[in-house]
Amino acid sequence: MAERKEEENFLDDLETAFEEEYEQELEEISDAEAEIDQLRAERDALQDKFMRALADAENARKRSDKDRREAENYGGSKLARDMLPVYDNMKRALETITDEQKDVNGPLIEGIELTMRELTNVFARHGIHMISPQVGDRFDPKLHEAMFEAPLPGTNAGDIIQVSAEGFMLHDRILRPAQVGVSSHRQ
Repeated sequence: MAERKEEENFLDDLETAFEEEYEQELEEISDAEAEIDQLRAERDALQDKFMRALADAENARKRSDKDRREAENYGGSKLARDMLPVYDNMKRALETITDEQKDVNGPLIEGIELTMRELTNVFARHGIHMISPQVGDRFDPKLHEAMFEAPLPGTNAGDIIQVSAEGFMLHDRILRPAQVGVSSHRQ
């Protein structure tokens, strides 16, 4: 019987040893899994930071490209706006020339006409286009500035009845709206 008791104690000790070893292995596995989970979370956080940084860099690149294009297209808008009175004065000068003055001062007038032509060519090369409404066109507040309203028989309200000055656009932006008189006549 003592032998049997020793055998049972041995089996109990062996079972206890196996259970302890099993629990130790389980702890090691759970520690490894916890470390793997922690590394996964750290990887995911770094990946998220990387993707955000990449998106920020792409947005900054797009923004700088847009700013560069706008600077190219609209950087000279102040100079262009300052040149519009030069155009207006030259146009007025050419409109007041009589046939008699052309005969007397032909070369001078031809020089003024060439200068005016060159000014409009420079405008066109730099994306400056004229807005030249005609009498009878509809008033468009995006392109025209109403200088006055007058009831003119034979016209509809909102029709242009006089053009005081042409307008100008720089690409798709207004430099100066065309200055017009508008009919207020109601039929």
